[in-house]
Amino acid sequence: MTAESERSFPPTIVVVHRKERREKCSVEPLRGRADFRFRRYAPNLTFPTGGYVRLATSGPLLSDADRNCGLLILDATWRLAASMERDFATIPPRALPAWRTAYPRVSKLTRDPEHGLATVEAVYIAYLILGRDASGLLDAYPWRDDFFGRNRDRIAALLETRPDAATP
Repeated sequence: MTAESERSFPPTIVVVHRKERREKCSVEPLRGRADFRFRRYAPNLTFPTGGYVRLATSGPLLSDADRNCGLLILDATWRLAASMERDFATIPPRALPAWRTAYPRVSKLTRDPEHGLATVEAVYIAYLILGRDASGLLDAYPWRDDFFGRNRDRIAALLETRPDAATP
């Protein structure tokens, strides 16, 4: 039995905007996993979120202090995700340090954040930071190998400090 299986933390909640196309959604393959719950976004959506932190583009960095917290993920285009944030403003935001995305973005309407990640990339990094088992999270991600290549040293450094964060 691993240390992680002896620990308990709330499932990761992914709130998906109704305009997000499922075939382009990087976290879609994670539906059905026991450690994930998916909700369709609607204004004023409510559900119990005590003990959760929200991954965001700004805020204090996600850290070991958040280890037992659940993760709330807002999944949408950058523009739509920004509008969703006001409905979840009471959930403490946590940012990730800068990583290199492998997702091939082409937006004609808005500029993506400089260190913006695909949702599944952000979830993977968050799991590593929190010492959770990240194995399988990127298995269906088409740019998985490119993501690992671009971030090899950072992933290795995190795995050295978080031996429970199993990953391929």
